[in-house]
Amino acid sequence: MSRSALVGNVTAMLEDAGFVVSDRCAIRPKSFDIAARRGEDLLLVKILGNIDAFNEATGHEMRRLGTYLNATPMVIGLRSRDEDLKPDVVYFRHGVPVLSPDTAYNLFIEGVPPLIYAAPGGLYVNIDGDLLADERQDKEWSLGQLASELGVSRRTVSKYEDGMNASVEVAMELEDLFDAPLTSPVDVLEGADEVHETEATPDDPDADPDDEQVVAVLTRAGYSVHPTLRSPFKAVSQDEDDDEGIVLTGHSKFTKAAEKRARIMSSIGRVTHTRSVYVVDRAKQESVDGTALVEREELEDLHDAAELRKVIRERAEYEEAA
Repeated sequence: MSRSALVGNVTAMLEDAGFVVSDRCAIRPKSFDIAARRGEDLLLVKILGNIDAFNEATGHEMRRLGTYLNATPMVIGLRSRDEDLKPDVVYFRHGVPVLSPDTAYNLFIEGVPPLIYAAPGGLYVNIDGDLLADERQDKEWSLGQLASELGVSRRTVSKYEDGMNASVEVAMELEDLFDAPLTSPVDVLEGADEVHETEATPDDPDADPDDEQVVAVLTRAGYSVHPTLRSPFKAVSQDEDDDEGIVLTGHSKFTKAAEKRARIMSSIGRVTHTRSVYVVDRAKQESVDGTALVEREELEDLHDAAELRKVIRERAEYEEAA
């Protein structure tokens, strides 16, 4: 299957599941392909035939964007090396959860979350420690008796009851012993970090030298500016006095390529519930499909975030009304 066809299939599946999906980010470089929202759940999705192409720099950027936009970064892919990804298993690459299309379908269409995740050493599941302890006590088994049945140490059983995860084989043996389900699903949207230890969110990269002046003006106006390296926009800017005031920010000469980026930013903004602004040297129009265009000199004359927010809102609303 071509990558373009795979992107189309994943997009159609998410739309069938009730997600609003952005236009594809058909520009390079790009850390994600589409943004998708269903209610409060916001996804930033990278779609790959082979997930080994997902590198650390892209993983770090997706995790940063997930933090800034309150979104779940996710990769949907077909295989790793020469092996297909197993259904109903969550993999991880550089701290980002990875699902096969079948796993994503079961999660988003069927409402069946995966139970298994891959980690160094094999496949694992979440054990409900409290439920395991209750089942063991109902059976009037000591920690030692259960340990003997499993062929593990008493201390290991104690750790299972304290919340340590277990291999798939151990989990199946436990459920056979007690004839009861003892596992809990992997919460891909909110709780993936609970089963996968990751470092803190990677630091922001330095701004492109060509963007430093724009970053300085936005910072002076009261925005926290988070530069990006692999996104359709140059930065995610946060109004420090407004938790909802997130702006996707671009900057370049106003060319056909810049116009294309501005349209993609608008599409992403409609899904992520953010506004977007593109800073240009000269502009013959006020906006592109809802992305406000602001000339560099004009930006420098704006003294605070409230003024910029007003300009962005007025130009976006003007386009919508037109």
